[in-house]
Amino acid sequence: MKLFSIFALVAVSFCLTSLQAQPASIEIGGAVVPIRVLAQSPADTMTDLQVICLFRSSPVNTLHGSLVEANEKLKGLLDRVRKPELFRGDLGETLLITPPSGSLAAKKLLLIGLGNSQDFAPQRMQLVGEIVYTESTRVGVAQPYFAPTILDGGVTKFATGEVAEQVIAGFLRAADIEKMVRGENASGRIMVAGLTYLAGPKNMESTRAGIEKAIGAAVKTQEAR
Repeated sequence: MKLFSIFALVAVSFCLTSLQAQPASIEIGGAVVPIRVLAQSPADTMTDLQVICLFRSSPVNTLHGSLVEANEKLKGLLDRVRKPELFRGDLGETLLITPPSGSLAAKKLLLIGLGNSQDFAPQRMQLVGEIVYTESTRVGVAQPYFAPTILDGGVTKFATGEVAEQVIAGFLRAADIEKMVRGENASGRIMVAGLTYLAGPKNMESTRAGIEKAIGAAVKTQEAR
């Protein structure tokens, strides 16, 4: 009986530990593409496609937080490729990487350039959102993960909700275009079935609010057609 109790306590302890280890998640409905906000670092995700953003490759634009983690797991690859003569980090520039075995858990890593950090504005992220959708369809990934990595790029004066609103506005516009083209039998690409938007635990509610605002605007646009 005592042995059974010990096993039971061990099992309960294991279950509680597993539950505590799960990152917080918020499901957001109402969009043509299901979206969830997940409190996880892009350096730790297990996904077919992880998307991150980098400001222009310059000594003044140093890496912080999750970008440092990702760079360390990639054994300094981000530092080596972030050169003015290589990946410049211009707005809309992309680079698709297949992380070596034993580095990042993500099967593919997509870098998107954000341009100059000194004059960055959230509206710039609409283009990024479009790229997230179109590149996901191009490489055949239905469930991409996205992290704006604005804060980890050193720009901290904008709320995460402001950034998320613009990202999702561009993302949903690209989804709308794909839906229309597919309706005309003019697309053979895979459709994105869901988006996981990564945010820090403290920024989840702000991110959720920004995403919901973008979804509301997209719904109004569709109703007005």
